[in-house]
Amino acid sequence: MADPLLKLVEQYLDHLRYERNASVHTVRNYSRDLAEFCGYFARTDARGRTYHPELTQFDALSIREFLGFLYGHGLAKQTISRKISALRSFFRFLLKLQLLSVNPAAAVSLPRLPKRNPGCLEVAQVEALLEAPDGDTRAGVRDRALLELLYATGVRVSELVGLNLDDLGLTERLLRVRGKGKKERQVPFGEKAGEALARWLQLRPLVQAGRARGTGATRALFLNLRGGRLSDRSVRRSLDGYVHHVAAHLRVSPHTLRHSFATHLLNAGADLRVIQELLGHASLSTTQKYTHLSIEQLINVYKKSHPHA
Repeated sequence: MADPLLKLVEQYLDHLRYERNASVHTVRNYSRDLAEFCGYFARTDARGRTYHPELTQFDALSIREFLGFLYGHGLAKQTISRKISALRSFFRFLLKLQLLSVNPAAAVSLPRLPKRNPGCLEVAQVEALLEAPDGDTRAGVRDRALLELLYATGVRVSELVGLNLDDLGLTERLLRVRGKGKKERQVPFGEKAGEALARWLQLRPLVQAGRARGTGATRALFLNLRGGRLSDRSVRRSLDGYVHHVAAHLRVSPHTLRHSFATHLLNAGADLRVIQELLGHASLSTTQKYTHLSIEQLINVYKKSHPHA
């Protein structure tokens, strides 16, 4: 019989999937984090049976003990912060179920993280990256289309792989995107992305024809070469290969293209609230982190415009 604590963890993960509409990436990470937490406090008897503490046995001291264990293993502050956030969210869920009267992780401070500027590529670097896929192969045509779309729209990689054929308006050059919390937004894309997508759509039926049984990917815009829906991990792996081909010293992720999209728009004079809408940010403060990247642009404009500059 499954341990009650592990059953509650599974119930919480289902809550993330089906009620909070959390991304696959978030659910995967939180699942690992909570499994590590449960494993740390698990005890095995002489017969080899494993037991976990009762919920009421967890308090701020036990959470701090687990925090010390994480620090002792030399984990990065970002990783530790995520693990404690997972615990806070899990216990908050148990509070709503009235299984606890207090959140034992609420009083534990998160590690102080250094402020990191979002990575951004120069326009020439983006152009080189977009040219990297081999246009004579199915994978290359597909990858050129998805890279063009990532840069043209600033969508998250989880949003990209979740796109279906009916989300694409090729004639209008509009994309229907389902963001966090399944909130929908319309995002335009340019001519180059449209051309790359048109080429991929010509080849897509050939890829789909080889679809493995049970893949269920008939509606997916982007397919792997077995005909299944492309995964976010596959996108990241492909991008790593192109980055190595173009410039091995660059540290680029799909999110870097999202940051570059926002920064290049801002540098060209786009309104911050327009960028907020395109990125699908709930708060303008989230979008404002891009403004510091344009300080050189602001200085140049100031010098050209101010009478006493």
